[in-house]
Amino acid sequence: MRPFKQEVEQFNRDNVVVARGVLDAHDLGPVIGDFEVFIDDKARELKDSGKITDPAEGLDFEHRVVALYAQNRAILAGMDIMQRRSKALFDFLHNAHLLDLVESFIGPEITCNPIQHARAKMPASVDGSSGFMNVPWHQDIGVTHEDSDQSLILTFWMPLVDATVQTGCMEVIPGCRRLGMFPHVSGKYGTEIDPDHMPDIPPVPAIAMKGDVVVMDKYTPHRGLPNQSDIARWSLDLRYQVTGHHTGRLAHPDFVVRSRSNPSSVKRDYDAWCQAWAQALDPANAGKHGPFHRTKARSM
Repeated sequence: MRPFKQEVEQFNRDNVVVARGVLDAHDLGPVIGDFEVFIDDKARELKDSGKITDPAEGLDFEHRVVALYAQNRAILAGMDIMQRRSKALFDFLHNAHLLDLVESFIGPEITCNPIQHARAKMPASVDGSSGFMNVPWHQDIGVTHEDSDQSLILTFWMPLVDATVQTGCMEVIPGCRRLGMFPHVSGKYGTEIDPDHMPDIPPVPAIAMKGDVVVMDKYTPHRGLPNQSDIARWSLDLRYQVTGHHTGRLAHPDFVVRSRSNPSSVKRDYDAWCQAWAQALDPANAGKHGPFHRTKARSM
């Protein structure tokens, strides 16, 4: 198991750190391949139904989805982890190299928190207005139920292509755990920190290359920078927590992915995971244990 002593030390100081070279091609290849299959299937479906004219088959992973999105934004519909529910994504949630990093930060009893996303962030020239593409300043604690305030839940964000300032990496504000949770409001692009309560601390770009993982505390303010390149900035946004802690999303399924004390508790039943998400997303269950986003009226 690779030691992450320096990364943990920096995290304890700044509440955010970029861990370099955690994942390799063997780790990320199946996930990228899975999204390639998804995009190809969706492109054929849209082409057959007359909703696009060019399936852009000759373009690579980073460019093809941009060409398709420019024709019809429906290319990304159903792509998110809890919607896609592919075996490759489920397996990656158990990835040993990733969990070695997680264990260094939260210990050996690890549960996969249900707050998780996959994104193909479009160039600003194609979509510069969507809140899903340009996530505003927020803290992750602001989008979880207050019963999880004492839970140790960390964000592990990883790009599937290089995330630079040009391609729209995250921007973070270090050292904010001591300041607690800031008031959040419903903004134009989604839940955001009330602009009148933003900390007076200079933000820094969280530049991360393919294979790196950005580790963030739930009190770390962060946002997405605009993608000024011509490629999609693909990324995974995962959260892991100490087993037994409140997830902040009781209506959504969590599961144990590593346990040194009780290895048999690790859940590897892919079909059960799919069924749990299907049940959680059933419209009949909407609103259970919610709302999750803790927004207040704007300051006057």
